[in-house]
Amino acid sequence: MPLSGEAIRTMNYVDDISVTLRRILTVLPSLTEEERQRIAEYIRVSEPNYETVLNSLAAK
Repeated sequence: MPLSGEAIRTMNYVDDISVTLRRILTVLPSLTEEERQRIAEYIRVSEPNYETVLNSLAAK
């Protein structure tokens, strides 16, 4: 069954998220421990976050 245009666009968004996460991983070694902790907390409390989206996909 072929995918709809909306599904393909959504998969492209996931690709964009992956690129952003790779960029974040590249920068992390140059940050101080305090900066890394602040960024970790910032990601944890961001909404919606990756886990929220995955839970939403699983629920439907």
